[in-house]
Amino acid sequence: MPGYWLMKSEPDVYSMDMLARDGRQNWDGVRNYQARNHMRAMALGDLAFFYHSSCEPPGVVGLIRISKLAHPDPSQFDPKSPYFDPKSTRDAPRWDMVEVQPVTVAPRMVTLAELKADDELEGMLVAKRGMRLSVQPVEPRHFTRILKLAGMRAK
Repeated sequence: MPGYWLMKSEPDVYSMDMLARDGRQNWDGVRNYQARNHMRAMALGDLAFFYHSSCEPPGVVGLIRISKLAHPDPSQFDPKSPYFDPKSTRDAPRWDMVEVQPVTVAPRMVTLAELKADDELEGMLVAKRGMRLSVQPVEPRHFTRILKLAGMRAK
């Protein structure tokens, strides 16, 4: 059984439409240890909701698949990158990324307000106050419910 995740991106930085156009993309620039550890726990074929954040309204806009396991994020070694980490070394990298590919763009966005209001989604991490993790696990029952609300099917 695949694992289920939610991965956040600001749509003006990288959107679900951009991923649908590009076909594959590295999910890089994650600089939170808990989010990094979630990426390290991912398996090939795991499914994730693509969530647009820092926009109005924020919400689930698509479904993506993990297509390459966690591996070192090269931006941590680049002094010109905003994601540079001077304490990270090639022998002991701190930060990883995964590769994702699109499964489907949601026919209908499921907004954060809807996620919070739906009794069947009670306890979902993204709906909790102060939950800002860019990569987080999703329980199977929540995953199934959001698919239905968005009009999506996991292929």
